[in-house]
Amino acid sequence: MTHEAAGVPTTRNDEDRQDSDRPDASRPAPETQDHAPGAPDAPGGPEGAAPRPEARLAKAVQAAEQALIEFEIAVETFRVEVENFSRLHHQKLGPMYARLDELDALIAEARAARTKDPEDERKAREARAAVLPMPGVDELFHDWMDGDGLSPEAAAMLTEQPVRPPKRVRPSEEARRLYRDLARKAHPDLAQDETERQRRDEFIARVNAAYGRGDVELLKELVEEWAAGPVPPPAPLSESEELYARLEWLTRRKELLTVLAQELEEGPIGSMLRMAPDDPDQLLEDIAEQLLGEVSRRESELAEMVQ
Repeated sequence: MTHEAAGVPTTRNDEDRQDSDRPDASRPAPETQDHAPGAPDAPGGPEGAAPRPEARLAKAVQAAEQALIEFEIAVETFRVEVENFSRLHHQKLGPMYARLDELDALIAEARAARTKDPEDERKAREARAAVLPMPGVDELFHDWMDGDGLSPEAAAMLTEQPVRPPKRVRPSEEARRLYRDLARKAHPDLAQDETERQRRDEFIARVNAAYGRGDVELLKELVEEWAAGPVPPPAPLSESEELYARLEWLTRRKELLTVLAQELEEGPIGSMLRMAPDDPDQLLEDIAEQLLGEVSRRESELAEMVQ
């Protein structure tokens, strides 16, 4: 997916959109004729009269709403990839890093035992201390919290439910298609009252959770559930003051999302994902292969020292 808005991370496995089809939140929609020549007068003015300012502003609000939804879809898509990559990185590579730390400590201890040098003994103590460091508060809670509170693994353990970790960094194309369709239809920003917004918020939270796990079957069930639900009434044309307030809210929301997108992209996991935007799963395999080579070299070094 190519994200044109500032601060949105770039991935390449999403479907491309033509620039001409993408709404722009930064400028109002261009003026168009309200009715064809010879048609009856449009409501609110005689034939040939300029469109009401509120009508043009309403079009700008609609364009800004659609642009913001696309932006949120892009940010959420990247957030899921970052979260999944972080979790899979820990699951797949954590044991290798631990083995490397242990081998480093054993090599340092063997060297110190051979040389009896105080400096080598100090390095051996430091290497051994690095094998099992005292965790800090952030490390104790690492990967147990996400945007909605407890991570799926933690929630599953507390509720005695089976843990369902993600199968891969990037959900399948079908999962991505279903997610985008649901997000565009059921997005909370399309709600016209607080009750409808709450209903959409709860539904989208379930959509995000299913997408994060790449659960295609659950996403299909959610598509059917939404299709069977109540149809929101068409949006009435607001007064100019309300429309301006709406545009201001949309602008603030996009600014917050831009900050979030930049934080994701500039973080350690986001930076790693930028190294392999086309195939992040293969990046994990490449790192694992490199770590296995390092383990093998250290084991050989240790074997020569203890002979």
